[in-house]
Amino acid sequence: MGKYFGTDGFRGEANKDLTYEHAIKIGRFLGWYYGAREGKKAKVVIGKDTRRSSYMLEYALCTGLMASGADAYIMHVTTTPSVAYITRVDDFDCGIMISASHNPYYDNGIKLLNGSGEKMDEETILKVEEYLDGKLEIPVAGRHDIGRTVDYVAGRNRYIGYLISMSKFSFKGKKVGLDVANGAAWQIAKGVFEALGAKVYVINDEPDGYNINTDCGSTHIEYLQKFVVEKGLDVGFAYDGDADRCLCVDEKGNVVTGDHILYIYGLYMKERGKLLNNKVVTTVMSNFGLYKALDKVGIEYEKTKVGDKYVYENMVQNGHRIGGEQSGHIIFTKYATTGDGILTSLKLMEVLLAKGKPMSELAAPVVFYPQVLKNVRVKSKPNAQNDPDVQTAVQVVADALGDTGRILVRESGTEPVIRVMVEAESNELCEKYVNQVIEVIKAKGHLA
Repeated sequence: MGKYFGTDGFRGEANKDLTYEHAIKIGRFLGWYYGAREGKKAKVVIGKDTRRSSYMLEYALCTGLMASGADAYIMHVTTTPSVAYITRVDDFDCGIMISASHNPYYDNGIKLLNGSGEKMDEETILKVEEYLDGKLEIPVAGRHDIGRTVDYVAGRNRYIGYLISMSKFSFKGKKVGLDVANGAAWQIAKGVFEALGAKVYVINDEPDGYNINTDCGSTHIEYLQKFVVEKGLDVGFAYDGDADRCLCVDEKGNVVTGDHILYIYGLYMKERGKLLNNKVVTTVMSNFGLYKALDKVGIEYEKTKVGDKYVYENMVQNGHRIGGEQSGHIIFTKYATTGDGILTSLKLMEVLLAKGKPMSELAAPVVFYPQVLKNVRVKSKPNAQNDPDVQTAVQVVADALGDTGRILVRESGTEPVIRVMVEAESNELCEKYVNQVIEVIKAKGHLA
């Protein structure tokens, strides 16, 4: 990770950590790097979520791009995966998504994608950061070389058509609930499900610039759980602010996590001979219960660091077809280069319809171990993580758990926090061991 860009872009509070000046400079560099530097006019596509500050950052990015001679194609409010898809299929030099994903409205972020719709490589990111720090000088465009903006809502419509084409079944007769988190899926998800014949019930679809992710979406799925039961729906899907993740609720109101989704669709692929290498890619945060369920059906798995970036890298390097995170970032490399919440929900509908079973039955084989995860805000993530006394405390817990659970202590890729997670046979044990480690972090003076 660089100075500004973490595992999921440049993220922080709008106009405090991530300012309009940063956005102008990022646009300036990308416009020059992909265009004037090579003697051509760069084409860059931009999408945004529904945060109030997204408009400011969008115009700032466009200003920088045009000043460096690039043309900026604006998709307006749309999802991260839609920008990735359009960047790739419409031959753009790069793509930019303005979003802080599941964070509160006052945060925002800038995600950079290469011409293949993948997260931009570290080498280019470091060059962007050098320019942000004033270590590079680049020329401005003049006269006929100055860029322009282009309304590109057509790109969003093309992506909607692509999603609809993904379904092998009609959803007619199925009642589906959608929580669009007052975010980027607001103008997309309902239309896709209705086009496929479902009776759609939508909540949290009135964004006002301030209510994105507020008591809604995949980070507050309890509202969808209640909604699905009250309305007697067959299934429900909850997205986050930029709709690159999806969690599910079965007909009984139970949460179907990313781990369940990996099992359900991984097994469906195996049964049809589509699971290349017989492997599912997970992160170290996946639950013991997932691995036990995969073992029972003979599916192998890989474990990566937390972050869909690392999942995708592993999948591409090794030719795997499905991977993801417990949080609902699910990647299908045959169809997308990023996690795609709406695509994930369509794939779950495919399994439900193909097997003719309710979602609760499809998810039942994955029985979760109790898990407690606490975030500890610290002054320095590396200092806290590498403190010998903290490491000793972690080892003490690991020894006590043996093969009946596990402890994981890791740095957040997007926030100044250390995450302490324990899985054990009871919630009481999880709480005890998590607090045991946190007390050592606190005693050593690492708390922010």
